[in-house]
Amino acid sequence: MKNVSIEFEKIRNQAKTLINQAQNLTTLETIRVDLLGRKGKLADLMVVLKDLSIEEKRTLGPLANQVKTELEELFQQKKNNLFNDSLRQEEEHYAGFDVTAYKTGHKKGSLHPYTQLTQKNIAIFTSLGFKISDGPEIETEFYNFEALNIPESHPARDMQDTFWIDVPGMLLRTHTSTVQIHTMQEGNLPIAVITPGRVYRQEATDASHDFMFQQLEGLVIDKNISMSHLLGTLKTWLHLIFNRNDLSLRIRPGYFPFVEPGIEVDVTCPFCTSGCSTCKKTGWIEMGGAGLIHPNVLKAGGINPEIYRGFAFGFGMTRLAMLIYGINDIRLLHSNDKEFLKQF
Repeated sequence: MKNVSIEFEKIRNQAKTLINQAQNLTTLETIRVDLLGRKGKLADLMVVLKDLSIEEKRTLGPLANQVKTELEELFQQKKNNLFNDSLRQEEEHYAGFDVTAYKTGHKKGSLHPYTQLTQKNIAIFTSLGFKISDGPEIETEFYNFEALNIPESHPARDMQDTFWIDVPGMLLRTHTSTVQIHTMQEGNLPIAVITPGRVYRQEATDASHDFMFQQLEGLVIDKNISMSHLLGTLKTWLHLIFNRNDLSLRIRPGYFPFVEPGIEVDVTCPFCTSGCSTCKKTGWIEMGGAGLIHPNVLKAGGINPEIYRGFAFGFGMTRLAMLIYGINDIRLLHSNDKEFLKQF
């Protein structure tokens, strides 16, 4: 029993010395594990108590508990002191730190060209009194074709043009004109809306073609609407989108089933005065199609063509982005190439 008592005293004295000498929390934790841990020296000595007599246990038991409690309190006190010393040293280290002296590195980002162009178009047309409308990208034959005066025999229904899905009569919209019918069916006249959005066509992908691209559709319906309203709107938009007041329009006859008469719109090249690669040395850039809404389309939308008239236009936002930002390959717009996107 005497030997066991001496061992307890040795552990107590050794632990006090080591704990008091510890200079950091890591060293202190190592001491705790070695002396006070579940497999430490004190725990090993506690096992010896099981083999002692009852009288010896009555004597050494309280001593063992006293040593354990004393060392645990000493350890916790030392731990608190070291922790407070660490905080104090850190405060002293940063006492003269000026947070305004420099800026840490920060991540840079920018809006995608599509997003920039969409926001600019929305700002222009809302300033002209238009609202923004949207519609589903998966459509029925009725909204994509029939309601837009495209008969079943029209080439646009051929498989090389349209992505049909497994559900009969359903497809990925080939133009944003589908939103025209949805908007008309709401019955809130007069109407002045634009619809920016994605469309899908079965195209062989190359530098100037893609199976998915962006369109901008415009629709105005009211009483006494004429071609002059359409041309005035387009001219104002083109001046604002290119930030040029000296651009002229050239109108050519065009066929689109959902408008009558239909026109194709060209604009004088905003990038040159005598011909360049962008306008292919012609001085003109083709912008898209437009026209007065066909009476059959008005009827499909639930609007009386005897009372109301309207105009519609549709332009490729992808082509417009390529023109404005000087992008020579349409595939770059969907590439997620950081070096390309950093330019914008």
